[in-house]
Amino acid sequence: MTDTPKFQRRKRRGAVSDSARSAARPSESDAHAQSREKAALEEEKEQAVRATEHTQPSGRDPKTPLVLAKPPAALRRHDAEAVWRSLDRFDLDARRLAKRNVVTALRRDPAHTRFDILRTRMLQALTENGWRRVAITSPTKNCGKTFTAANLAISLSRQENCKTVLLDLDMRSPSLHKVFGVRDPGVISDLLRGDISPERHLQGFAQNDISAGSHVAIGFNGMVEPYAAELLQDRSTERALERIEALLEPDVMLFDLPPALLNDDVLAMRPYFDALLIVAGGGMTRANDIKETERRLGDKVPLLGIVLNKADQAESGDYAY
Repeated sequence: MTDTPKFQRRKRRGAVSDSARSAARPSESDAHAQSREKAALEEEKEQAVRATEHTQPSGRDPKTPLVLAKPPAALRRHDAEAVWRSLDRFDLDARRLAKRNVVTALRRDPAHTRFDILRTRMLQALTENGWRRVAITSPTKNCGKTFTAANLAISLSRQENCKTVLLDLDMRSPSLHKVFGVRDPGVISDLLRGDISPERHLQGFAQNDISAGSHVAIGFNGMVEPYAAELLQDRSTERALERIEALLEPDVMLFDLPPALLNDDVLAMRPYFDALLIVAGGGMTRANDIKETERRLGDKVPLLGIVLNKADQAESGDYAY
């Protein structure tokens, strides 16, 4: 490992001191000793210059005082991997997930391949368009949107070099923590208001036997927020999302939002996502519901696709999606 200039200089000071003591031996004249010490100091300066010459102007006058440059910007940046390692971790109960229809956990249900296909197509679309943030919603209740978000998160965790953040932003009826069996979900409104930092609120998968990766961070919510739309429109939410991106540098951010036709939360969140996934409930979602969802959000919202979910009661709670 190469020493930084600071440590190189510290070591050379010891060498100079030794040479000075050697020069001060009675057998040498004081003038000779001073000359050797001066020469050693000059050598120290020149070595420091050579060690940092990539950051110094090429025409630097050797008589001017040496100022060691700051480390390159790449070295001053925070370590995103250290932030990922610092996250709290929760255990994945494969049997519980299977009961909650998270088919990507055990991968025994053939339906899990559909989520892998959805994952791959979504990643391709995000890469091609330079997008990162994806909203997941449904027209009405009981369509399976949280079920879709949970399956996508586990599928994405197995994608090498893909970092994913999933936020439960259905703040009027949070249920993502129930799907994963998390007992201490925290309060996501605290995260959005800036009362708690992302690295203290987000949780990741602990080591597990279903090959779910460590680069998924989930923002759970255990408390109903009656003023969800107002909070989503507040400037603090934008800052919180930017803070998450700056700290964790995710490739994908998934937002589990309420049903679009139920309230104005999805509309309030519109400025903060790049693309949309609509989950339709098989046998219950009407074509007019999907059209109305698209109309409310506007024709400029990129639609990644419509997921037809035929699962029965994908999760429990005040209402299942």
